[in-house]
Amino acid sequence: MTSCPRLARRDWLGTLRGVMALAKKLLHTRYRVNDLEQTVEFYKNVLGLEEVRRHKSPRGSELAFLKAPESEETVEICHFPNSGPVEVQEDLTHLAFEVDSLEEFGKHLASIGMEYSDGPTMKEAGGGFAFIDAPEGYEIELIEIAK
Repeated sequence: MTSCPRLARRDWLGTLRGVMALAKKLLHTRYRVNDLEQTVEFYKNVLGLEEVRRHKSPRGSELAFLKAPESEETVEICHFPNSGPVEVQEDLTHLAFEVDSLEEFGKHLASIGMEYSDGPTMKEAGGGFAFIDAPEGYEIELIEIAK
């Protein structure tokens, strides 16, 4: 055994990788919120996500799982008042979703009384990105991939 903890960990991880897979794939990302219904409606109506399941955890959290049509991963929306109120720090985290066209998505936003909070910023080579604000202060990035 070596006296360097990092080297010992690296040796251990190398051995472990030979025996089993480590993290295999991302399954979901959790966002805790104050208002579950408002947030679920936002993801469904603004982004077009589908609610795939909902349940209460053993500790009492109300959970709703949503997914984009072409994704396997889900977004877990959690309401757990016992943890205190949610206060989202600016620029702490965001989710990013691909859209076909930022221009068309902007028209969709306008039709429901919303607008981009930042952007769109288009790139010379095509494509671009923009942001909208979700309930609770979470930020959503929308990305148009260059074609």
